[in-house]
Amino acid sequence: MASSVLGSLKLVNAVRENSLDVVLIRRQKMTTKIKEQIEMAKCFKNGTKYEVKRVRKERDELSGELLTIESSKRLRQMWFTNAESGKICIQLRYSSKVIDLAKGKNSVEVTSADELISALDTLLRAVEVGELDAQLTLASEAVKERFRKS
Repeated sequence: MASSVLGSLKLVNAVRENSLDVVLIRRQKMTTKIKEQIEMAKCFKNGTKYEVKRVRKERDELSGELLTIESSKRLRQMWFTNAESGKICIQLRYSSKVIDLAKGKNSVEVTSADELISALDTLLRAVEVGELDAQLTLASEAVKERFRKS
């Protein structure tokens, strides 16, 4: 008797979850943004311009054919130079809301591009391990509040 092809595989009964945890979605969104900022900071250090290209499909109205269009994604820096001290300050944003990193403290101050990259790496690790979950939830609720009907 010949052996079954499926018999060589380990078969199990598994159920796929349809919905992801909202906390994990917020973390993933923030880590993606911080990774973009790290790449932008590396280019800032080297004196080059950082661009992210997006590809989208658009239908030509005259011919009706589908065109592939490549455009640059508009990115904003999460850091700025403080006018008073002349040092670089990093502020994490969730949508339009600035996140408090500690009570009453909403930015990280650094002095150079190397420190900027290092601080962004540290913030990335903090988001990945969940240290900022409470702040991300508060910012998310504040953003949602703007869209609720009064």
